[in-house]
Amino acid sequence: MNETLVKIGQRAQAAADQVALLDTATKNQALGAMADALLAHQADIIAANQADLAQATDMPKKFTDRLMVNAQRIADMANGLRTVAQLADPTARIDRGWINADGLQILQRRVPLGVIGIIFEARPNVTVDATGLTFKSGNAVILRGGKEAIRTNTALANILRAALEKQGLPADAVQLIEDTSHELAQEMMNLTDYIDVLIPRGGRGLIQRVVKTATVPVIETGAGNCHVYIDKDAALQMATDITVNAKVQRPSVCNAAEKLLIHRDVAAKFLPTIAQALIDHGVQLRGDDRARTIVPQMQAASDVDWDTEYNDLIMAVKVVDSLDDAIQHINRHSTHHSEVIVTDSIERGRAFQRRINSACVYVNASTRFTDGGVFGFGAEIGISTQKLHARGPMGLDQLTTIKYEITGNGQVRH
Repeated sequence: MNETLVKIGQRAQAAADQVALLDTATKNQALGAMADALLAHQADIIAANQADLAQATDMPKKFTDRLMVNAQRIADMANGLRTVAQLADPTARIDRGWINADGLQILQRRVPLGVIGIIFEARPNVTVDATGLTFKSGNAVILRGGKEAIRTNTALANILRAALEKQGLPADAVQLIEDTSHELAQEMMNLTDYIDVLIPRGGRGLIQRVVKTATVPVIETGAGNCHVYIDKDAALQMATDITVNAKVQRPSVCNAAEKLLIHRDVAAKFLPTIAQALIDHGVQLRGDDRARTIVPQMQAASDVDWDTEYNDLIMAVKVVDSLDDAIQHINRHSTHHSEVIVTDSIERGRAFQRRINSACVYVNASTRFTDGGVFGFGAEIGISTQKLHARGPMGLDQLTTIKYEITGNGQVRH
């Protein structure tokens, strides 16, 4: 095992032990200090980011959009830290308590997970969001970002660490692995003696690589093959507005819609209007045979398209025979992130919500709302697409677990 990585793990464990004991007021003050530090060092962060962008000339626009940091995005990061400071501290909470038949007092208390490892791609905001959420929930974090953002991430991590140190708190509550090699990432995935849980954030390839190879417990996040289904009872204007927003407002993120399904009864009337609205926004459409009969300028969709997360201005379109067909298609091809039905039928909307096997299921609203900040969590560590421990946007509560504190007065079991 890499000695540097082991030392990082040891320091993280020591910091986690200290952070777990901090009171809420101390943590909130530190979060405010970190937010102030980001704004004070804005020029340094942007300069580091410009150096990263200068090396990213061959990256697709969808990646450089995630990588880019400007004054507004730094302000958003700082505001995210302040928002987290305003949220209730889960570790200050006792979930429930009772006296059992033996007279034992049993308390179920919310406690930190410990050391959280995060492997992510070219998204510098993750460095700040992850630090804020893990620190407020009483954890330490080890971050390993991609090489494309290494200068930006290093600048951010150093600023956050210095802010903690000025508050007399352990800087090692946040550590960035500056070696971006795949070999070290692989060793991190197996650092079971020091990391309690690993959270990958990025494209489907990264997430699946971590899920399949890590021996540290993993919370699967992020990949978003999200669907919009236009039902036979939908209103055309609403269907158009939701579809366009879900696809084009920010196509590079995981809650952007990638697929459009439309009921056959309204396809001939609705699809030309919706397709033209998407095309006007620069979206390339790929349709099945029935969709292409209605809108001939669509490219032909392949079998691979139905399982692909584009993160780009591309959308595949399918005409379906029924609500049942739409649900079956989504459950088969979705990454279980976010799906929406557009319908005027309360009954069909509720049926869609009950039967779709995804973390977030919408009736008459864009998939773009799947976000920890929008849900009121302040920020998010990721969108969990699995069922165990956490599901959907992961905020403070999802970065904790429970323990039982039992107090007696001499009881023994017979």
